[in-house]
Amino acid sequence: MVRRYPMRPHDWASFAAIAGFALLIDAVVRGSAPWAIVWAVGTVVAGAAARHWSRKYPAPMPSAIRWVLHLSPHAPRLLLRILQPKSGEHVLEIGPGIGHHALAVAPLLLPGGTLDVLDLQQEMLDAVARRAAAAGVTNVVPRLGSAHELPYADATFDGAYLSAVLGEIPDQPRALRELRRVLKPNGRLVIAEVLLDPDFVSLATLRDETARAGFGFETKAGSAFAYLARFRPA
Repeated sequence: MVRRYPMRPHDWASFAAIAGFALLIDAVVRGSAPWAIVWAVGTVVAGAAARHWSRKYPAPMPSAIRWVLHLSPHAPRLLLRILQPKSGEHVLEIGPGIGHHALAVAPLLLPGGTLDVLDLQQEMLDAVARRAAAAGVTNVVPRLGSAHELPYADATFDGAYLSAVLGEIPDQPRALRELRRVLKPNGRLVIAEVLLDPDFVSLATLRDETARAGFGFETKAGSAFAYLARFRPA
């Protein structure tokens, strides 16, 4: 049976924050200071609630709202620059969403390489597979599974990446240890985060967690608003 994840509390709060921000802009344009203050406060409160509930109830983004992934500020070119995929390599993406990054990474692994994409939701994997087929990308390998227990042998991958996904995983240390296990000794891990995402993980927190999982920090790209960090097995 296909498992479907329900809307998370912080999804509703995030949509409320977006609506509040839109109403704030409208009030400012109309010159209504009282309503601008009301909507500004509402936006801040909704955003804080989204961040709080994200930390309290971490869970994967429901496939029903995967359309919001089209709004990702991380351009694939920035991921390609820091991940540096090469032909013949085997790379893993956890939580591929709609395949925004997968369709850019996979062709660069040819000939001989594959991009494995892992997700808890079959609907997400089906969406990626459809987009890959439509684009003529043949080396994307979807697999249903959990980041807590990766269904791959030790030292399988040359690289792995997660884009705005780590904060959705309930046991992040366990997931990072699993990533350390399936990466080759000279592999690299890239983690991308977006500040406006309720599931955002700060770079300072990420460096601490990856160090405890056996990774060493190498470099970062992007900005404080949207960064990508690369790590290597220590």
